[in-house]
Amino acid sequence: MSKKIAVILSGCGVYDGAEIQESVITLLRLDQRGAQVQCFAPDIPQLHVVNHLTGEEMPESRNVLVESARIARGEVKDIKQANAEEFDALIVPGGFGAAKNLSDFAVKGAECSVNPQVLALAEAFAEAGKPVGLICISPALAAKIYGPGVTCTIGNDTDTVAALDKMGASHQECAVEDIAEDTARKLVSTPAYMLGKNISEVASGINKLVDRVLELTHEND
Repeated sequence: MSKKIAVILSGCGVYDGAEIQESVITLLRLDQRGAQVQCFAPDIPQLHVVNHLTGEEMPESRNVLVESARIARGEVKDIKQANAEEFDALIVPGGFGAAKNLSDFAVKGAECSVNPQVLALAEAFAEAGKPVGLICISPALAAKIYGPGVTCTIGNDTDTVAALDKMGASHQECAVEDIAEDTARKLVSTPAYMLGKNISEVASGINKLVDRVLELTHEND
């Protein structure tokens, strides 16, 4: 029986939304493994809009849900409609959107807060003992979801790791092609483009993450 996986997107584009390659690799691997997928995103304005050609901020506003629909080919729902009871696992791709739209980690670091709807959904998966996969920068949310002592990986940027430690998370060094796992919490993470130099490296880690998350959903079968 195929598993149902919820995926939270945070816009469209590495600098102000969900990392497109990470998101597509995730969705592709889930489909290859026969999972049923539903994408969700908060119906909120982006923190800002970035010109991905120049890296400069643009004088316009975009909506996280509307932009996420670009990646999901329109098949994305408002996160208000998400119910953890209907799914077997949750995966959150990276991109600055996870740190700008799903949370304010990019602005406040260790003092950050998570979007209430995103946090409530993730906490519901955690409390139910269902597997969660966090990719790239999205493990910045781990301590807010699970509390102090949670183990995850987020690359090797000194300031980012320090912020994670201050939040109470236990950082684990991890190669881009590999995964870190907090077995007690069924949390799987991978550095992806926090470390990756190319899409093949990133895909190796994300594929392992998806495979492991799906394996964990079968533990009680």
